[in-house]
Amino acid sequence: MKFLSPAISKLARLRLWLIELWTAEPVAAQREVLQDLITAAQYTEFGRQYKFNLLFSLKTFKSTVPVHEYDDLKPYIERMMQGEENILWNTPISWFAKSSGTTSDKSKFIPISQESLEENHYQGAKDVLTMYYKNFPDSDLLTGKGLVIGGSHQVNKVNEDIQYGDLSAVLMQNSPVWSNWIRTPELSIALMDEWESKIEQLAAATIHEDVSSMSGVPTWTLVLIKRLLEISGKEYLHEVWPNLELYIHGGVSFVPYKEQFRKLIGKEINYLEMYNASEGFFAAQENPDDEGMLLFTAHGIFYEFMPVEEYGKKFPDTVGLDKVKINKNYALVISTTGGLWRYIVGDTVKFTSVNPYKLKVSGRLKHYINAFGEEIIVDNTDRAVSIACEKTGAVVNDYTAAPVYFSDNSNGAHEWLVEFEKEPSDLGLFTFELDTALKSLNSDYEAKRYKDIALRMPVLHSLKKGVFSAWLKSKGKLGGQHKIPRLSNDRDFLTEILAFNE
Repeated sequence: MKFLSPAISKLARLRLWLIELWTAEPVAAQREVLQDLITAAQYTEFGRQYKFNLLFSLKTFKSTVPVHEYDDLKPYIERMMQGEENILWNTPISWFAKSSGTTSDKSKFIPISQESLEENHYQGAKDVLTMYYKNFPDSDLLTGKGLVIGGSHQVNKVNEDIQYGDLSAVLMQNSPVWSNWIRTPELSIALMDEWESKIEQLAAATIHEDVSSMSGVPTWTLVLIKRLLEISGKEYLHEVWPNLELYIHGGVSFVPYKEQFRKLIGKEINYLEMYNASEGFFAAQENPDDEGMLLFTAHGIFYEFMPVEEYGKKFPDTVGLDKVKINKNYALVISTTGGLWRYIVGDTVKFTSVNPYKLKVSGRLKHYINAFGEEIIVDNTDRAVSIACEKTGAVVNDYTAAPVYFSDNSNGAHEWLVEFEKEPSDLGLFTFELDTALKSLNSDYEAKRYKDIALRMPVLHSLKKGVFSAWLKSKGKLGGQHKIPRLSNDRDFLTEILAFNE
């Protein structure tokens, strides 16, 4: 099949002029997107409520339509899930992407319209391929198979017309027929929900395929790679898939994983980061040598950028693309063809370039752990600690938690430092109850913990009293409003605090 590579490369690069068009005029592209969104939705219930027919500028749009979080739009979305039409968007919506929840809910359900599939998710995927072939015109990428590793792929029916599932399941179920020719495994395996069996079947189905690319969350990809090496008896993945040339990743920071991938693959391949969420496909690396991801400005999403210090204000200020500054932390605010209006995604981003507009994900608006795609927030852990205390009779003064990353011999975990006022009689039972509560509160954590495939049981340390205070004092932050950071996506705080416990 490699004899087809030159023709495929030429065909893929024919679309370069489209990318160059919106890259050259990104502000104009965004202006057009906003006008198209407002025009399309002006006769929806939401559009009538906020008088979309009178919104002729970004200024009036911002002054008329409030900034929303998921809980603000939830009443509209719940009605849409029951089949009501013309609520947030003007075309029927039969798919919803399920993702990790908010303070008040275990899961969010993001509307996925036909427009958001075609003009955003699939258009973004095509642009990623085009940019890749621009950088690597001699690539054999599409003469092999692309292995797609998502999260939980179970599809659930609300009724005969409405379904929901993990974003990757929604995309696979709606993808064009031709995509099956270049993708592995077959849909029946890709959509399996039971991960222990799924890993086995993924390995069995792909071990003899000519896999040229992998895409997915690093956590699950590592689990599969290790299983493939066990089954094959090979030392390196390139011995199983000699034509592997690309790994596409996103969802969590790849920094802690990259060295493990290099060791397990055993040869240099290309790595590309994509910024793709249930809410939309926002950006992707144009060049593997540049960490900045090119913002997709003509893909059915209008972007605003909220300085993080504005978050939580009644009337937070946002800036458009033409006003952003390099290296400043912004919360991403979007309006989409799925009916999300001035919606706070929850991520923070920093621009690395404004010509063209490139950014990187800098974190979340709130303290969190998302090292494995679990998206644990402080509200989850606060409530879980409370439940564990109630179950065991313990009293907790303070705590912090951070990830323990994958190693050659063990899966990832969360490591907890807890200072008890009253210790539980059985620390193991407290850890068990904490873990059980977290699984009940957060569906993504529950999925990663299933049978210890991606995340094992939390590692918990009971600290001597006064350790947290000693650490704060060393930072000159003792007293006042200074608090222990409850959650962190790296181990810096945790390592420092542990040193005070010795």
